[in-house]
Amino acid sequence: MSSSFLFSQFMGGLTTAMFLFLIASGLSLVFGVMRIINFAHGSFYMVGAYLAWQAVQWVHPTGGGFWLAVVIAAVGVGLLGALTERLFFRSLYGREELYQLLFTYALVLILGDAAKFVWGTDQLSVSAPPALAGSVQIFGTTQPLYTLFIIAIGPAIAFALWLLLNRTGAGRMLRAAQMDREMLDALGANVGTIYTLMFAVSAFLAGLSGALVTPIESIVPGMDVLIIVQAFIVVVIGGMGSLWGTFWGSVIYGQVLSFGILIFPGFSLFSVFALMAVILIVRPWGLFGRPL
Repeated sequence: MSSSFLFSQFMGGLTTAMFLFLIASGLSLVFGVMRIINFAHGSFYMVGAYLAWQAVQWVHPTGGGFWLAVVIAAVGVGLLGALTERLFFRSLYGREELYQLLFTYALVLILGDAAKFVWGTDQLSVSAPPALAGSVQIFGTTQPLYTLFIIAIGPAIAFALWLLLNRTGAGRMLRAAQMDREMLDALGANVGTIYTLMFAVSAFLAGLSGALVTPIESIVPGMDVLIIVQAFIVVVIGGMGSLWGTFWGSVIYGQVLSFGILIFPGFSLFSVFALMAVILIVRPWGLFGRPL
């Protein structure tokens, strides 16, 4: 195997990793702050993809307006997340995880059927923005510009979230809510609003990742189920509630999956699940997580 081939595999794994980080970061943050296992997070991702396609049809049916469509999709899903938290999730705080899983699974079924009703079952796609439609040569390989953009935006989002959580007053409130919600409420903070904003940010990230994936993957019903399984694996590897754990868990997942294809061509996912099993045995709280 040539060095250019290995580099191409590495870049493919990195692209997968950054897509997974965008969606898994929201999943991890919600669990870390709110202790909610949101199985419907993948459905927000799917709705973001459909909204991006719909926005392109409204703004520029010939394929333009991609960036505006991404913003509309991400904000729209963020608002959907805030509404869902206000109407439904508030009754689940403090309850057993089984109730959360049952409700969020029901939400998966509802949003899945709603997507089929509104957009049908045909495969849909969105063209990449013209500015990122080309490619460049790197180490003897052809790398699409859009792929390089996705690789760059992952660390940028991670750094922005780190600044939000560690260098702002809102971030300090979020960390305080994570440690002791009752004490924060007793001090006069509006914990309900904090939770709503946190859930909206999580849904926003899911919608953003769904919109950004549209030039690379087809938009189809059921795309939410596959991505949520992958996102949970990433979060388990990195550690539930750990932002940087989710980031490095995504990188590990992407590279193991990419190079695992070379070792087990017919069982590429086996290597990922084997890695997750080993980590769960050695460190049940993940590589960067902490015991609950």
